[in-house]
Amino acid sequence: MGSSWAEQRTEAARLQAERLRERQDAEHARAEAMLATFVEAARGAGLPPEPLVVRGYGGRGTARTPLRGWYLRTDRTAAVSDDGGFYVLTAPLTLLDRLRGVRPERKRPPLVLGAGGKDGDSIELSAALDRLLPGRQPGA
Repeated sequence: MGSSWAEQRTEAARLQAERLRERQDAEHARAEAMLATFVEAARGAGLPPEPLVVRGYGGRGTARTPLRGWYLRTDRTAAVSDDGGFYVLTAPLTLLDRLRGVRPERKRPPLVLGAGGKDGDSIELSAALDRLLPGRQPGA
């Protein structure tokens, strides 16, 4: 009887983790579609992309990147590249990184930037995109 209970709990935990993963994948897919639509609208509106820069943790220096795009947060810690990629633009930077530059890793975008952070540090992705391109298509 004990192993049966343990097997049921293990299966329940596995199912819960699977549902969470599916929910997260759906949210990421929705955010990716929003970014793709934004990039298309920004190009159409003539909103020029700018060079994206990575900031060191704790404000310790910056490093250039080969990327161009639009900053999603006013503190410039997240951006969308001109090909629709989402990037977190903070990293531990070495002196060599600051001199040579870095290539940040593309991430799956969230629907809320900074979720789980301090009050006032989070912003919905749609609000960040509206700030960059007011009047863009609703839901885009």
